[in-house]
Amino acid sequence: MDKIVVLDFGSQYAHLICRRIREQGVYAELLPYNIDADTLAGMNPKGIVFSGGPASVYESNAPICDRRILTLGVPILGICYGHQMLVHMLGGVVKKARREYGSAELMIDDDSDLFMNIKPRIRCWMSHGDAAEALPEGFRVLAHTESSFAAAIGDRARRIYGLQFHPEVAHTEHGSDILRNFAVEICNARQEWSMSNFIDDAVRDIRGKVRDGERVLAAVSGGIDSTVTALLVHRAIGDRLTCIFVNHGLLREGEEGEVLDMFNALGIKPMYIDASRRFLERLKDVDDPEEKRLIIGEEFARVFEDAVREHGPFQWLAQGTLYPDVIESGVSISREAATIKSHHNVAGLPKWLNLKVLEPLRQLYKDEVRQVARLLGVPEHMVNRHPFPGPGLAVRIIGRVTEEKLRICRRASKIVEEELARAGWYDRVWQAFAIVGDDRAVGVLGDGRVHGHVVSIRVVESMDAMTADWARLPHELLARISNRITNEVDGVTWVTYVISSKPPATIEPQ
Repeated sequence: MDKIVVLDFGSQYAHLICRRIREQGVYAELLPYNIDADTLAGMNPKGIVFSGGPASVYESNAPICDRRILTLGVPILGICYGHQMLVHMLGGVVKKARREYGSAELMIDDDSDLFMNIKPRIRCWMSHGDAAEALPEGFRVLAHTESSFAAAIGDRARRIYGLQFHPEVAHTEHGSDILRNFAVEICNARQEWSMSNFIDDAVRDIRGKVRDGERVLAAVSGGIDSTVTALLVHRAIGDRLTCIFVNHGLLREGEEGEVLDMFNALGIKPMYIDASRRFLERLKDVDDPEEKRLIIGEEFARVFEDAVREHGPFQWLAQGTLYPDVIESGVSISREAATIKSHHNVAGLPKWLNLKVLEPLRQLYKDEVRQVARLLGVPEHMVNRHPFPGPGLAVRIIGRVTEEKLRICRRASKIVEEELARAGWYDRVWQAFAIVGDDRAVGVLGDGRVHGHVVSIRVVESMDAMTADWARLPHELLARISNRITNEVDGVTWVTYVISSKPPATIEPQ
């Protein structure tokens, strides 16, 4: 199968480049930036993309690829840092410049290949503090912005191109078209990649890893990620898979019954473990959000260890880890990315857990997982359930987790979901939930003064969880949500609406 290789220089969005290219039906694979040129040549890529990254090319320890890659004769596209690295390596000049962050107008000067069939002016997403001052010999400017004279450059003779902006993020108009033009028109890669191919490859990979006689323990939550993981593993090894559903006391309202019913309908009957008391006991005096995540990850591991001892032996633990989990935990393939926050199924598993980890979805984004779920026969209402974090309501409760805040968060979130569904908005947004902390505000109940909790509502739109924007809900819908929460949830006096996008915020508050 034809492939485009993306070299990761530490960008938070490096794998998003792969995803956008795969959307065009072309297989893309992420590799570390320091891969040997001979190894890369042996993979026979149709094209190579250099990702962005946090470094500056003129720094002494800046990550630089094997220079021989530039002579392999395959098309190359550099994005942001990758663009600057190309300029630097090929004899141009890169210097510190006025920082350009956010949306900018891109004016296309040459629409013959990379910008083929794209309108003359588009909005693009910039995120850089360095810029090209002088171009290498053979390069010409293909597009510019008000602040960047060389926002896009190309040397057509060598088929080497650079973009100062990020075509992979949703904020760039026609960004996917630009990547398609590179992969399909410039690299001549065949459009052979599909999710059905992924299923076949994933099942084959699982069978290759899990040897005859070995058994797999799968932690299922009812979310689409762990559900698809279980179905893939079950398809690969059958009854050598054992699923467990752990109630950590931090679930949404009514979730236990919904999860068990769902798996029974899919022909997989998980073991149910009520571990809520032990989780809540360990969290009761913890304020720090990172510590909460790590505690939950460790306690999950202890529950799994108990399951291995009682129902084992098992050699593997299957998890529904997705790539956004990996990169937000700083586990970039290039080891250059920053840690945003730990995920219990990435950074929180302690070394003493004596199980090998099986993560068949590690290279996918949520919308791709949903495509896989449909191909595996998962009912549509299960496919479209909103994502729910592994640590559950603990990350939506700011400060210490208490019974009162759990009650408020659980019930208020249910009201948000009910009202969105009633108004036809539930399937239009990515996630919707309530947040509660220790802040209190004065309210009036009847004729009396009360001092109650402030509940914040978070509703976001997204395609892949890497970027997100707050949903512009109708005021009438917000009013119904607020009225129901203050009337039906004891101890709440104020309801607020969160209007921060990602970035700079994350979707979950902690």
